Amino acid sequence: MSSTELPGVRSAATVTSQVSAVRVAEGEQLRSVTLPGLTLTVRSRPPARTGLPPALYVHGLGGSSQNWSALMAELEDTVDGEAVDLPGFGDSPPPADRDYSVTGLARAVIRHLDAADRGPVHLFGNSLGGAVSTRVAAVRPDLVRTLTLVSPALPELRVQRSAVPTALLALPGAGPFFSRLTRDLTAEQRTRGVIGLCYGDPSQVTPEAFRHAVEEMERRMALPHFWEAMTRSSRGIVDAYTLGGQHGLWRQAGRVLAPTLLVYGGRDQLVSYRMAHKAAAAFRGSRLLCLPEAGHVAMMEHPQTVAAAFKDLLRDTAADRKGGA
Repeated sequence: MSSTELPGVRSAATVTSQVSAVRVAEGEQLRSVTLPGLTLTVRSRPPARTGLPPALYVHGLGGSSQNWSALMAELEDTVDGEAVDLPGFGDSPPPADRDYSVTGLARAVIRHLDAADRGPVHLFGNSLGGAVSTRVAAVRPDLVRTLTLVSPALPELRVQRSAVPTALLALPGAGPFFSRLTRDLTAEQRTRGVIGLCYGDPSQVTPEAFRHAVEEMERRMALPHFWEAMTRSSRGIVDAYTLGGQHGLWRQAGRVLAPTLLVYGGRDQLVSYRMAHKAAAAFRGSRLLCLPEAGHVAMMEHPQTVAAAFKDLLRDTAADRKGGA
């Protein structure tokens, strides 16, 4: 048994064939994008009118494109939005090279944008997706119009205590260990734990949204590559945190040229609220939105507020360009 194989699971082909279909909200569409060694599922929402600028949303560790559904709906009159399931997450299968590093995931996003010829885009990233989006914006500025980061996973000197289990997932053999440790937990119990960790106020999750989250948790746990994606991506975050020089995330943040909106939650248990001002100083000319009541997923908790801040960014950026013309 490999270090990422769950004990007692059946073959990947057998299990995957029995996994329930991923949920598609009203007004959304899913499509599969196949590239050499990589297949991505892309969630889209038709824009309110033609000619709107393109946007791409990138989710965090253990998440999926569904995490952006609420914000996509709020911005359908502003951008032509797509949300990608990163390799191994959501409805996307694992990458052929099993590269879940921040650089590997950024490369997948870049390959998708190049193949789709949609750039430059308004790029959104949450948590791990924030680190991935930062790297994309730094190394391929031609692909990014603006950058919006919600609780981005950027290196911290003092990691949040509640984020330690995520770091532990990076250890060799952690996947099977966590699988055995949590095997008796129901999908409902797991979902309550995730919501309690990610939301500033878990009570704001509606019964319908909770039911959908439980269904998605059941679907994910049936995937044979679930723990592999989690452990290798966690390892990728830890590696990115320790990477120095020109490839360090803070160094790359300073290289981002796109107008940047930073969103931080005061009740975030995974990314420290105190990192907000450091990030604002690192990203040149950025603006900061601090939401004291929000947790780790402000775009899900307060989509209208985040959407309004993004629209302000667009308006002010357009005014600056007009004034400089």
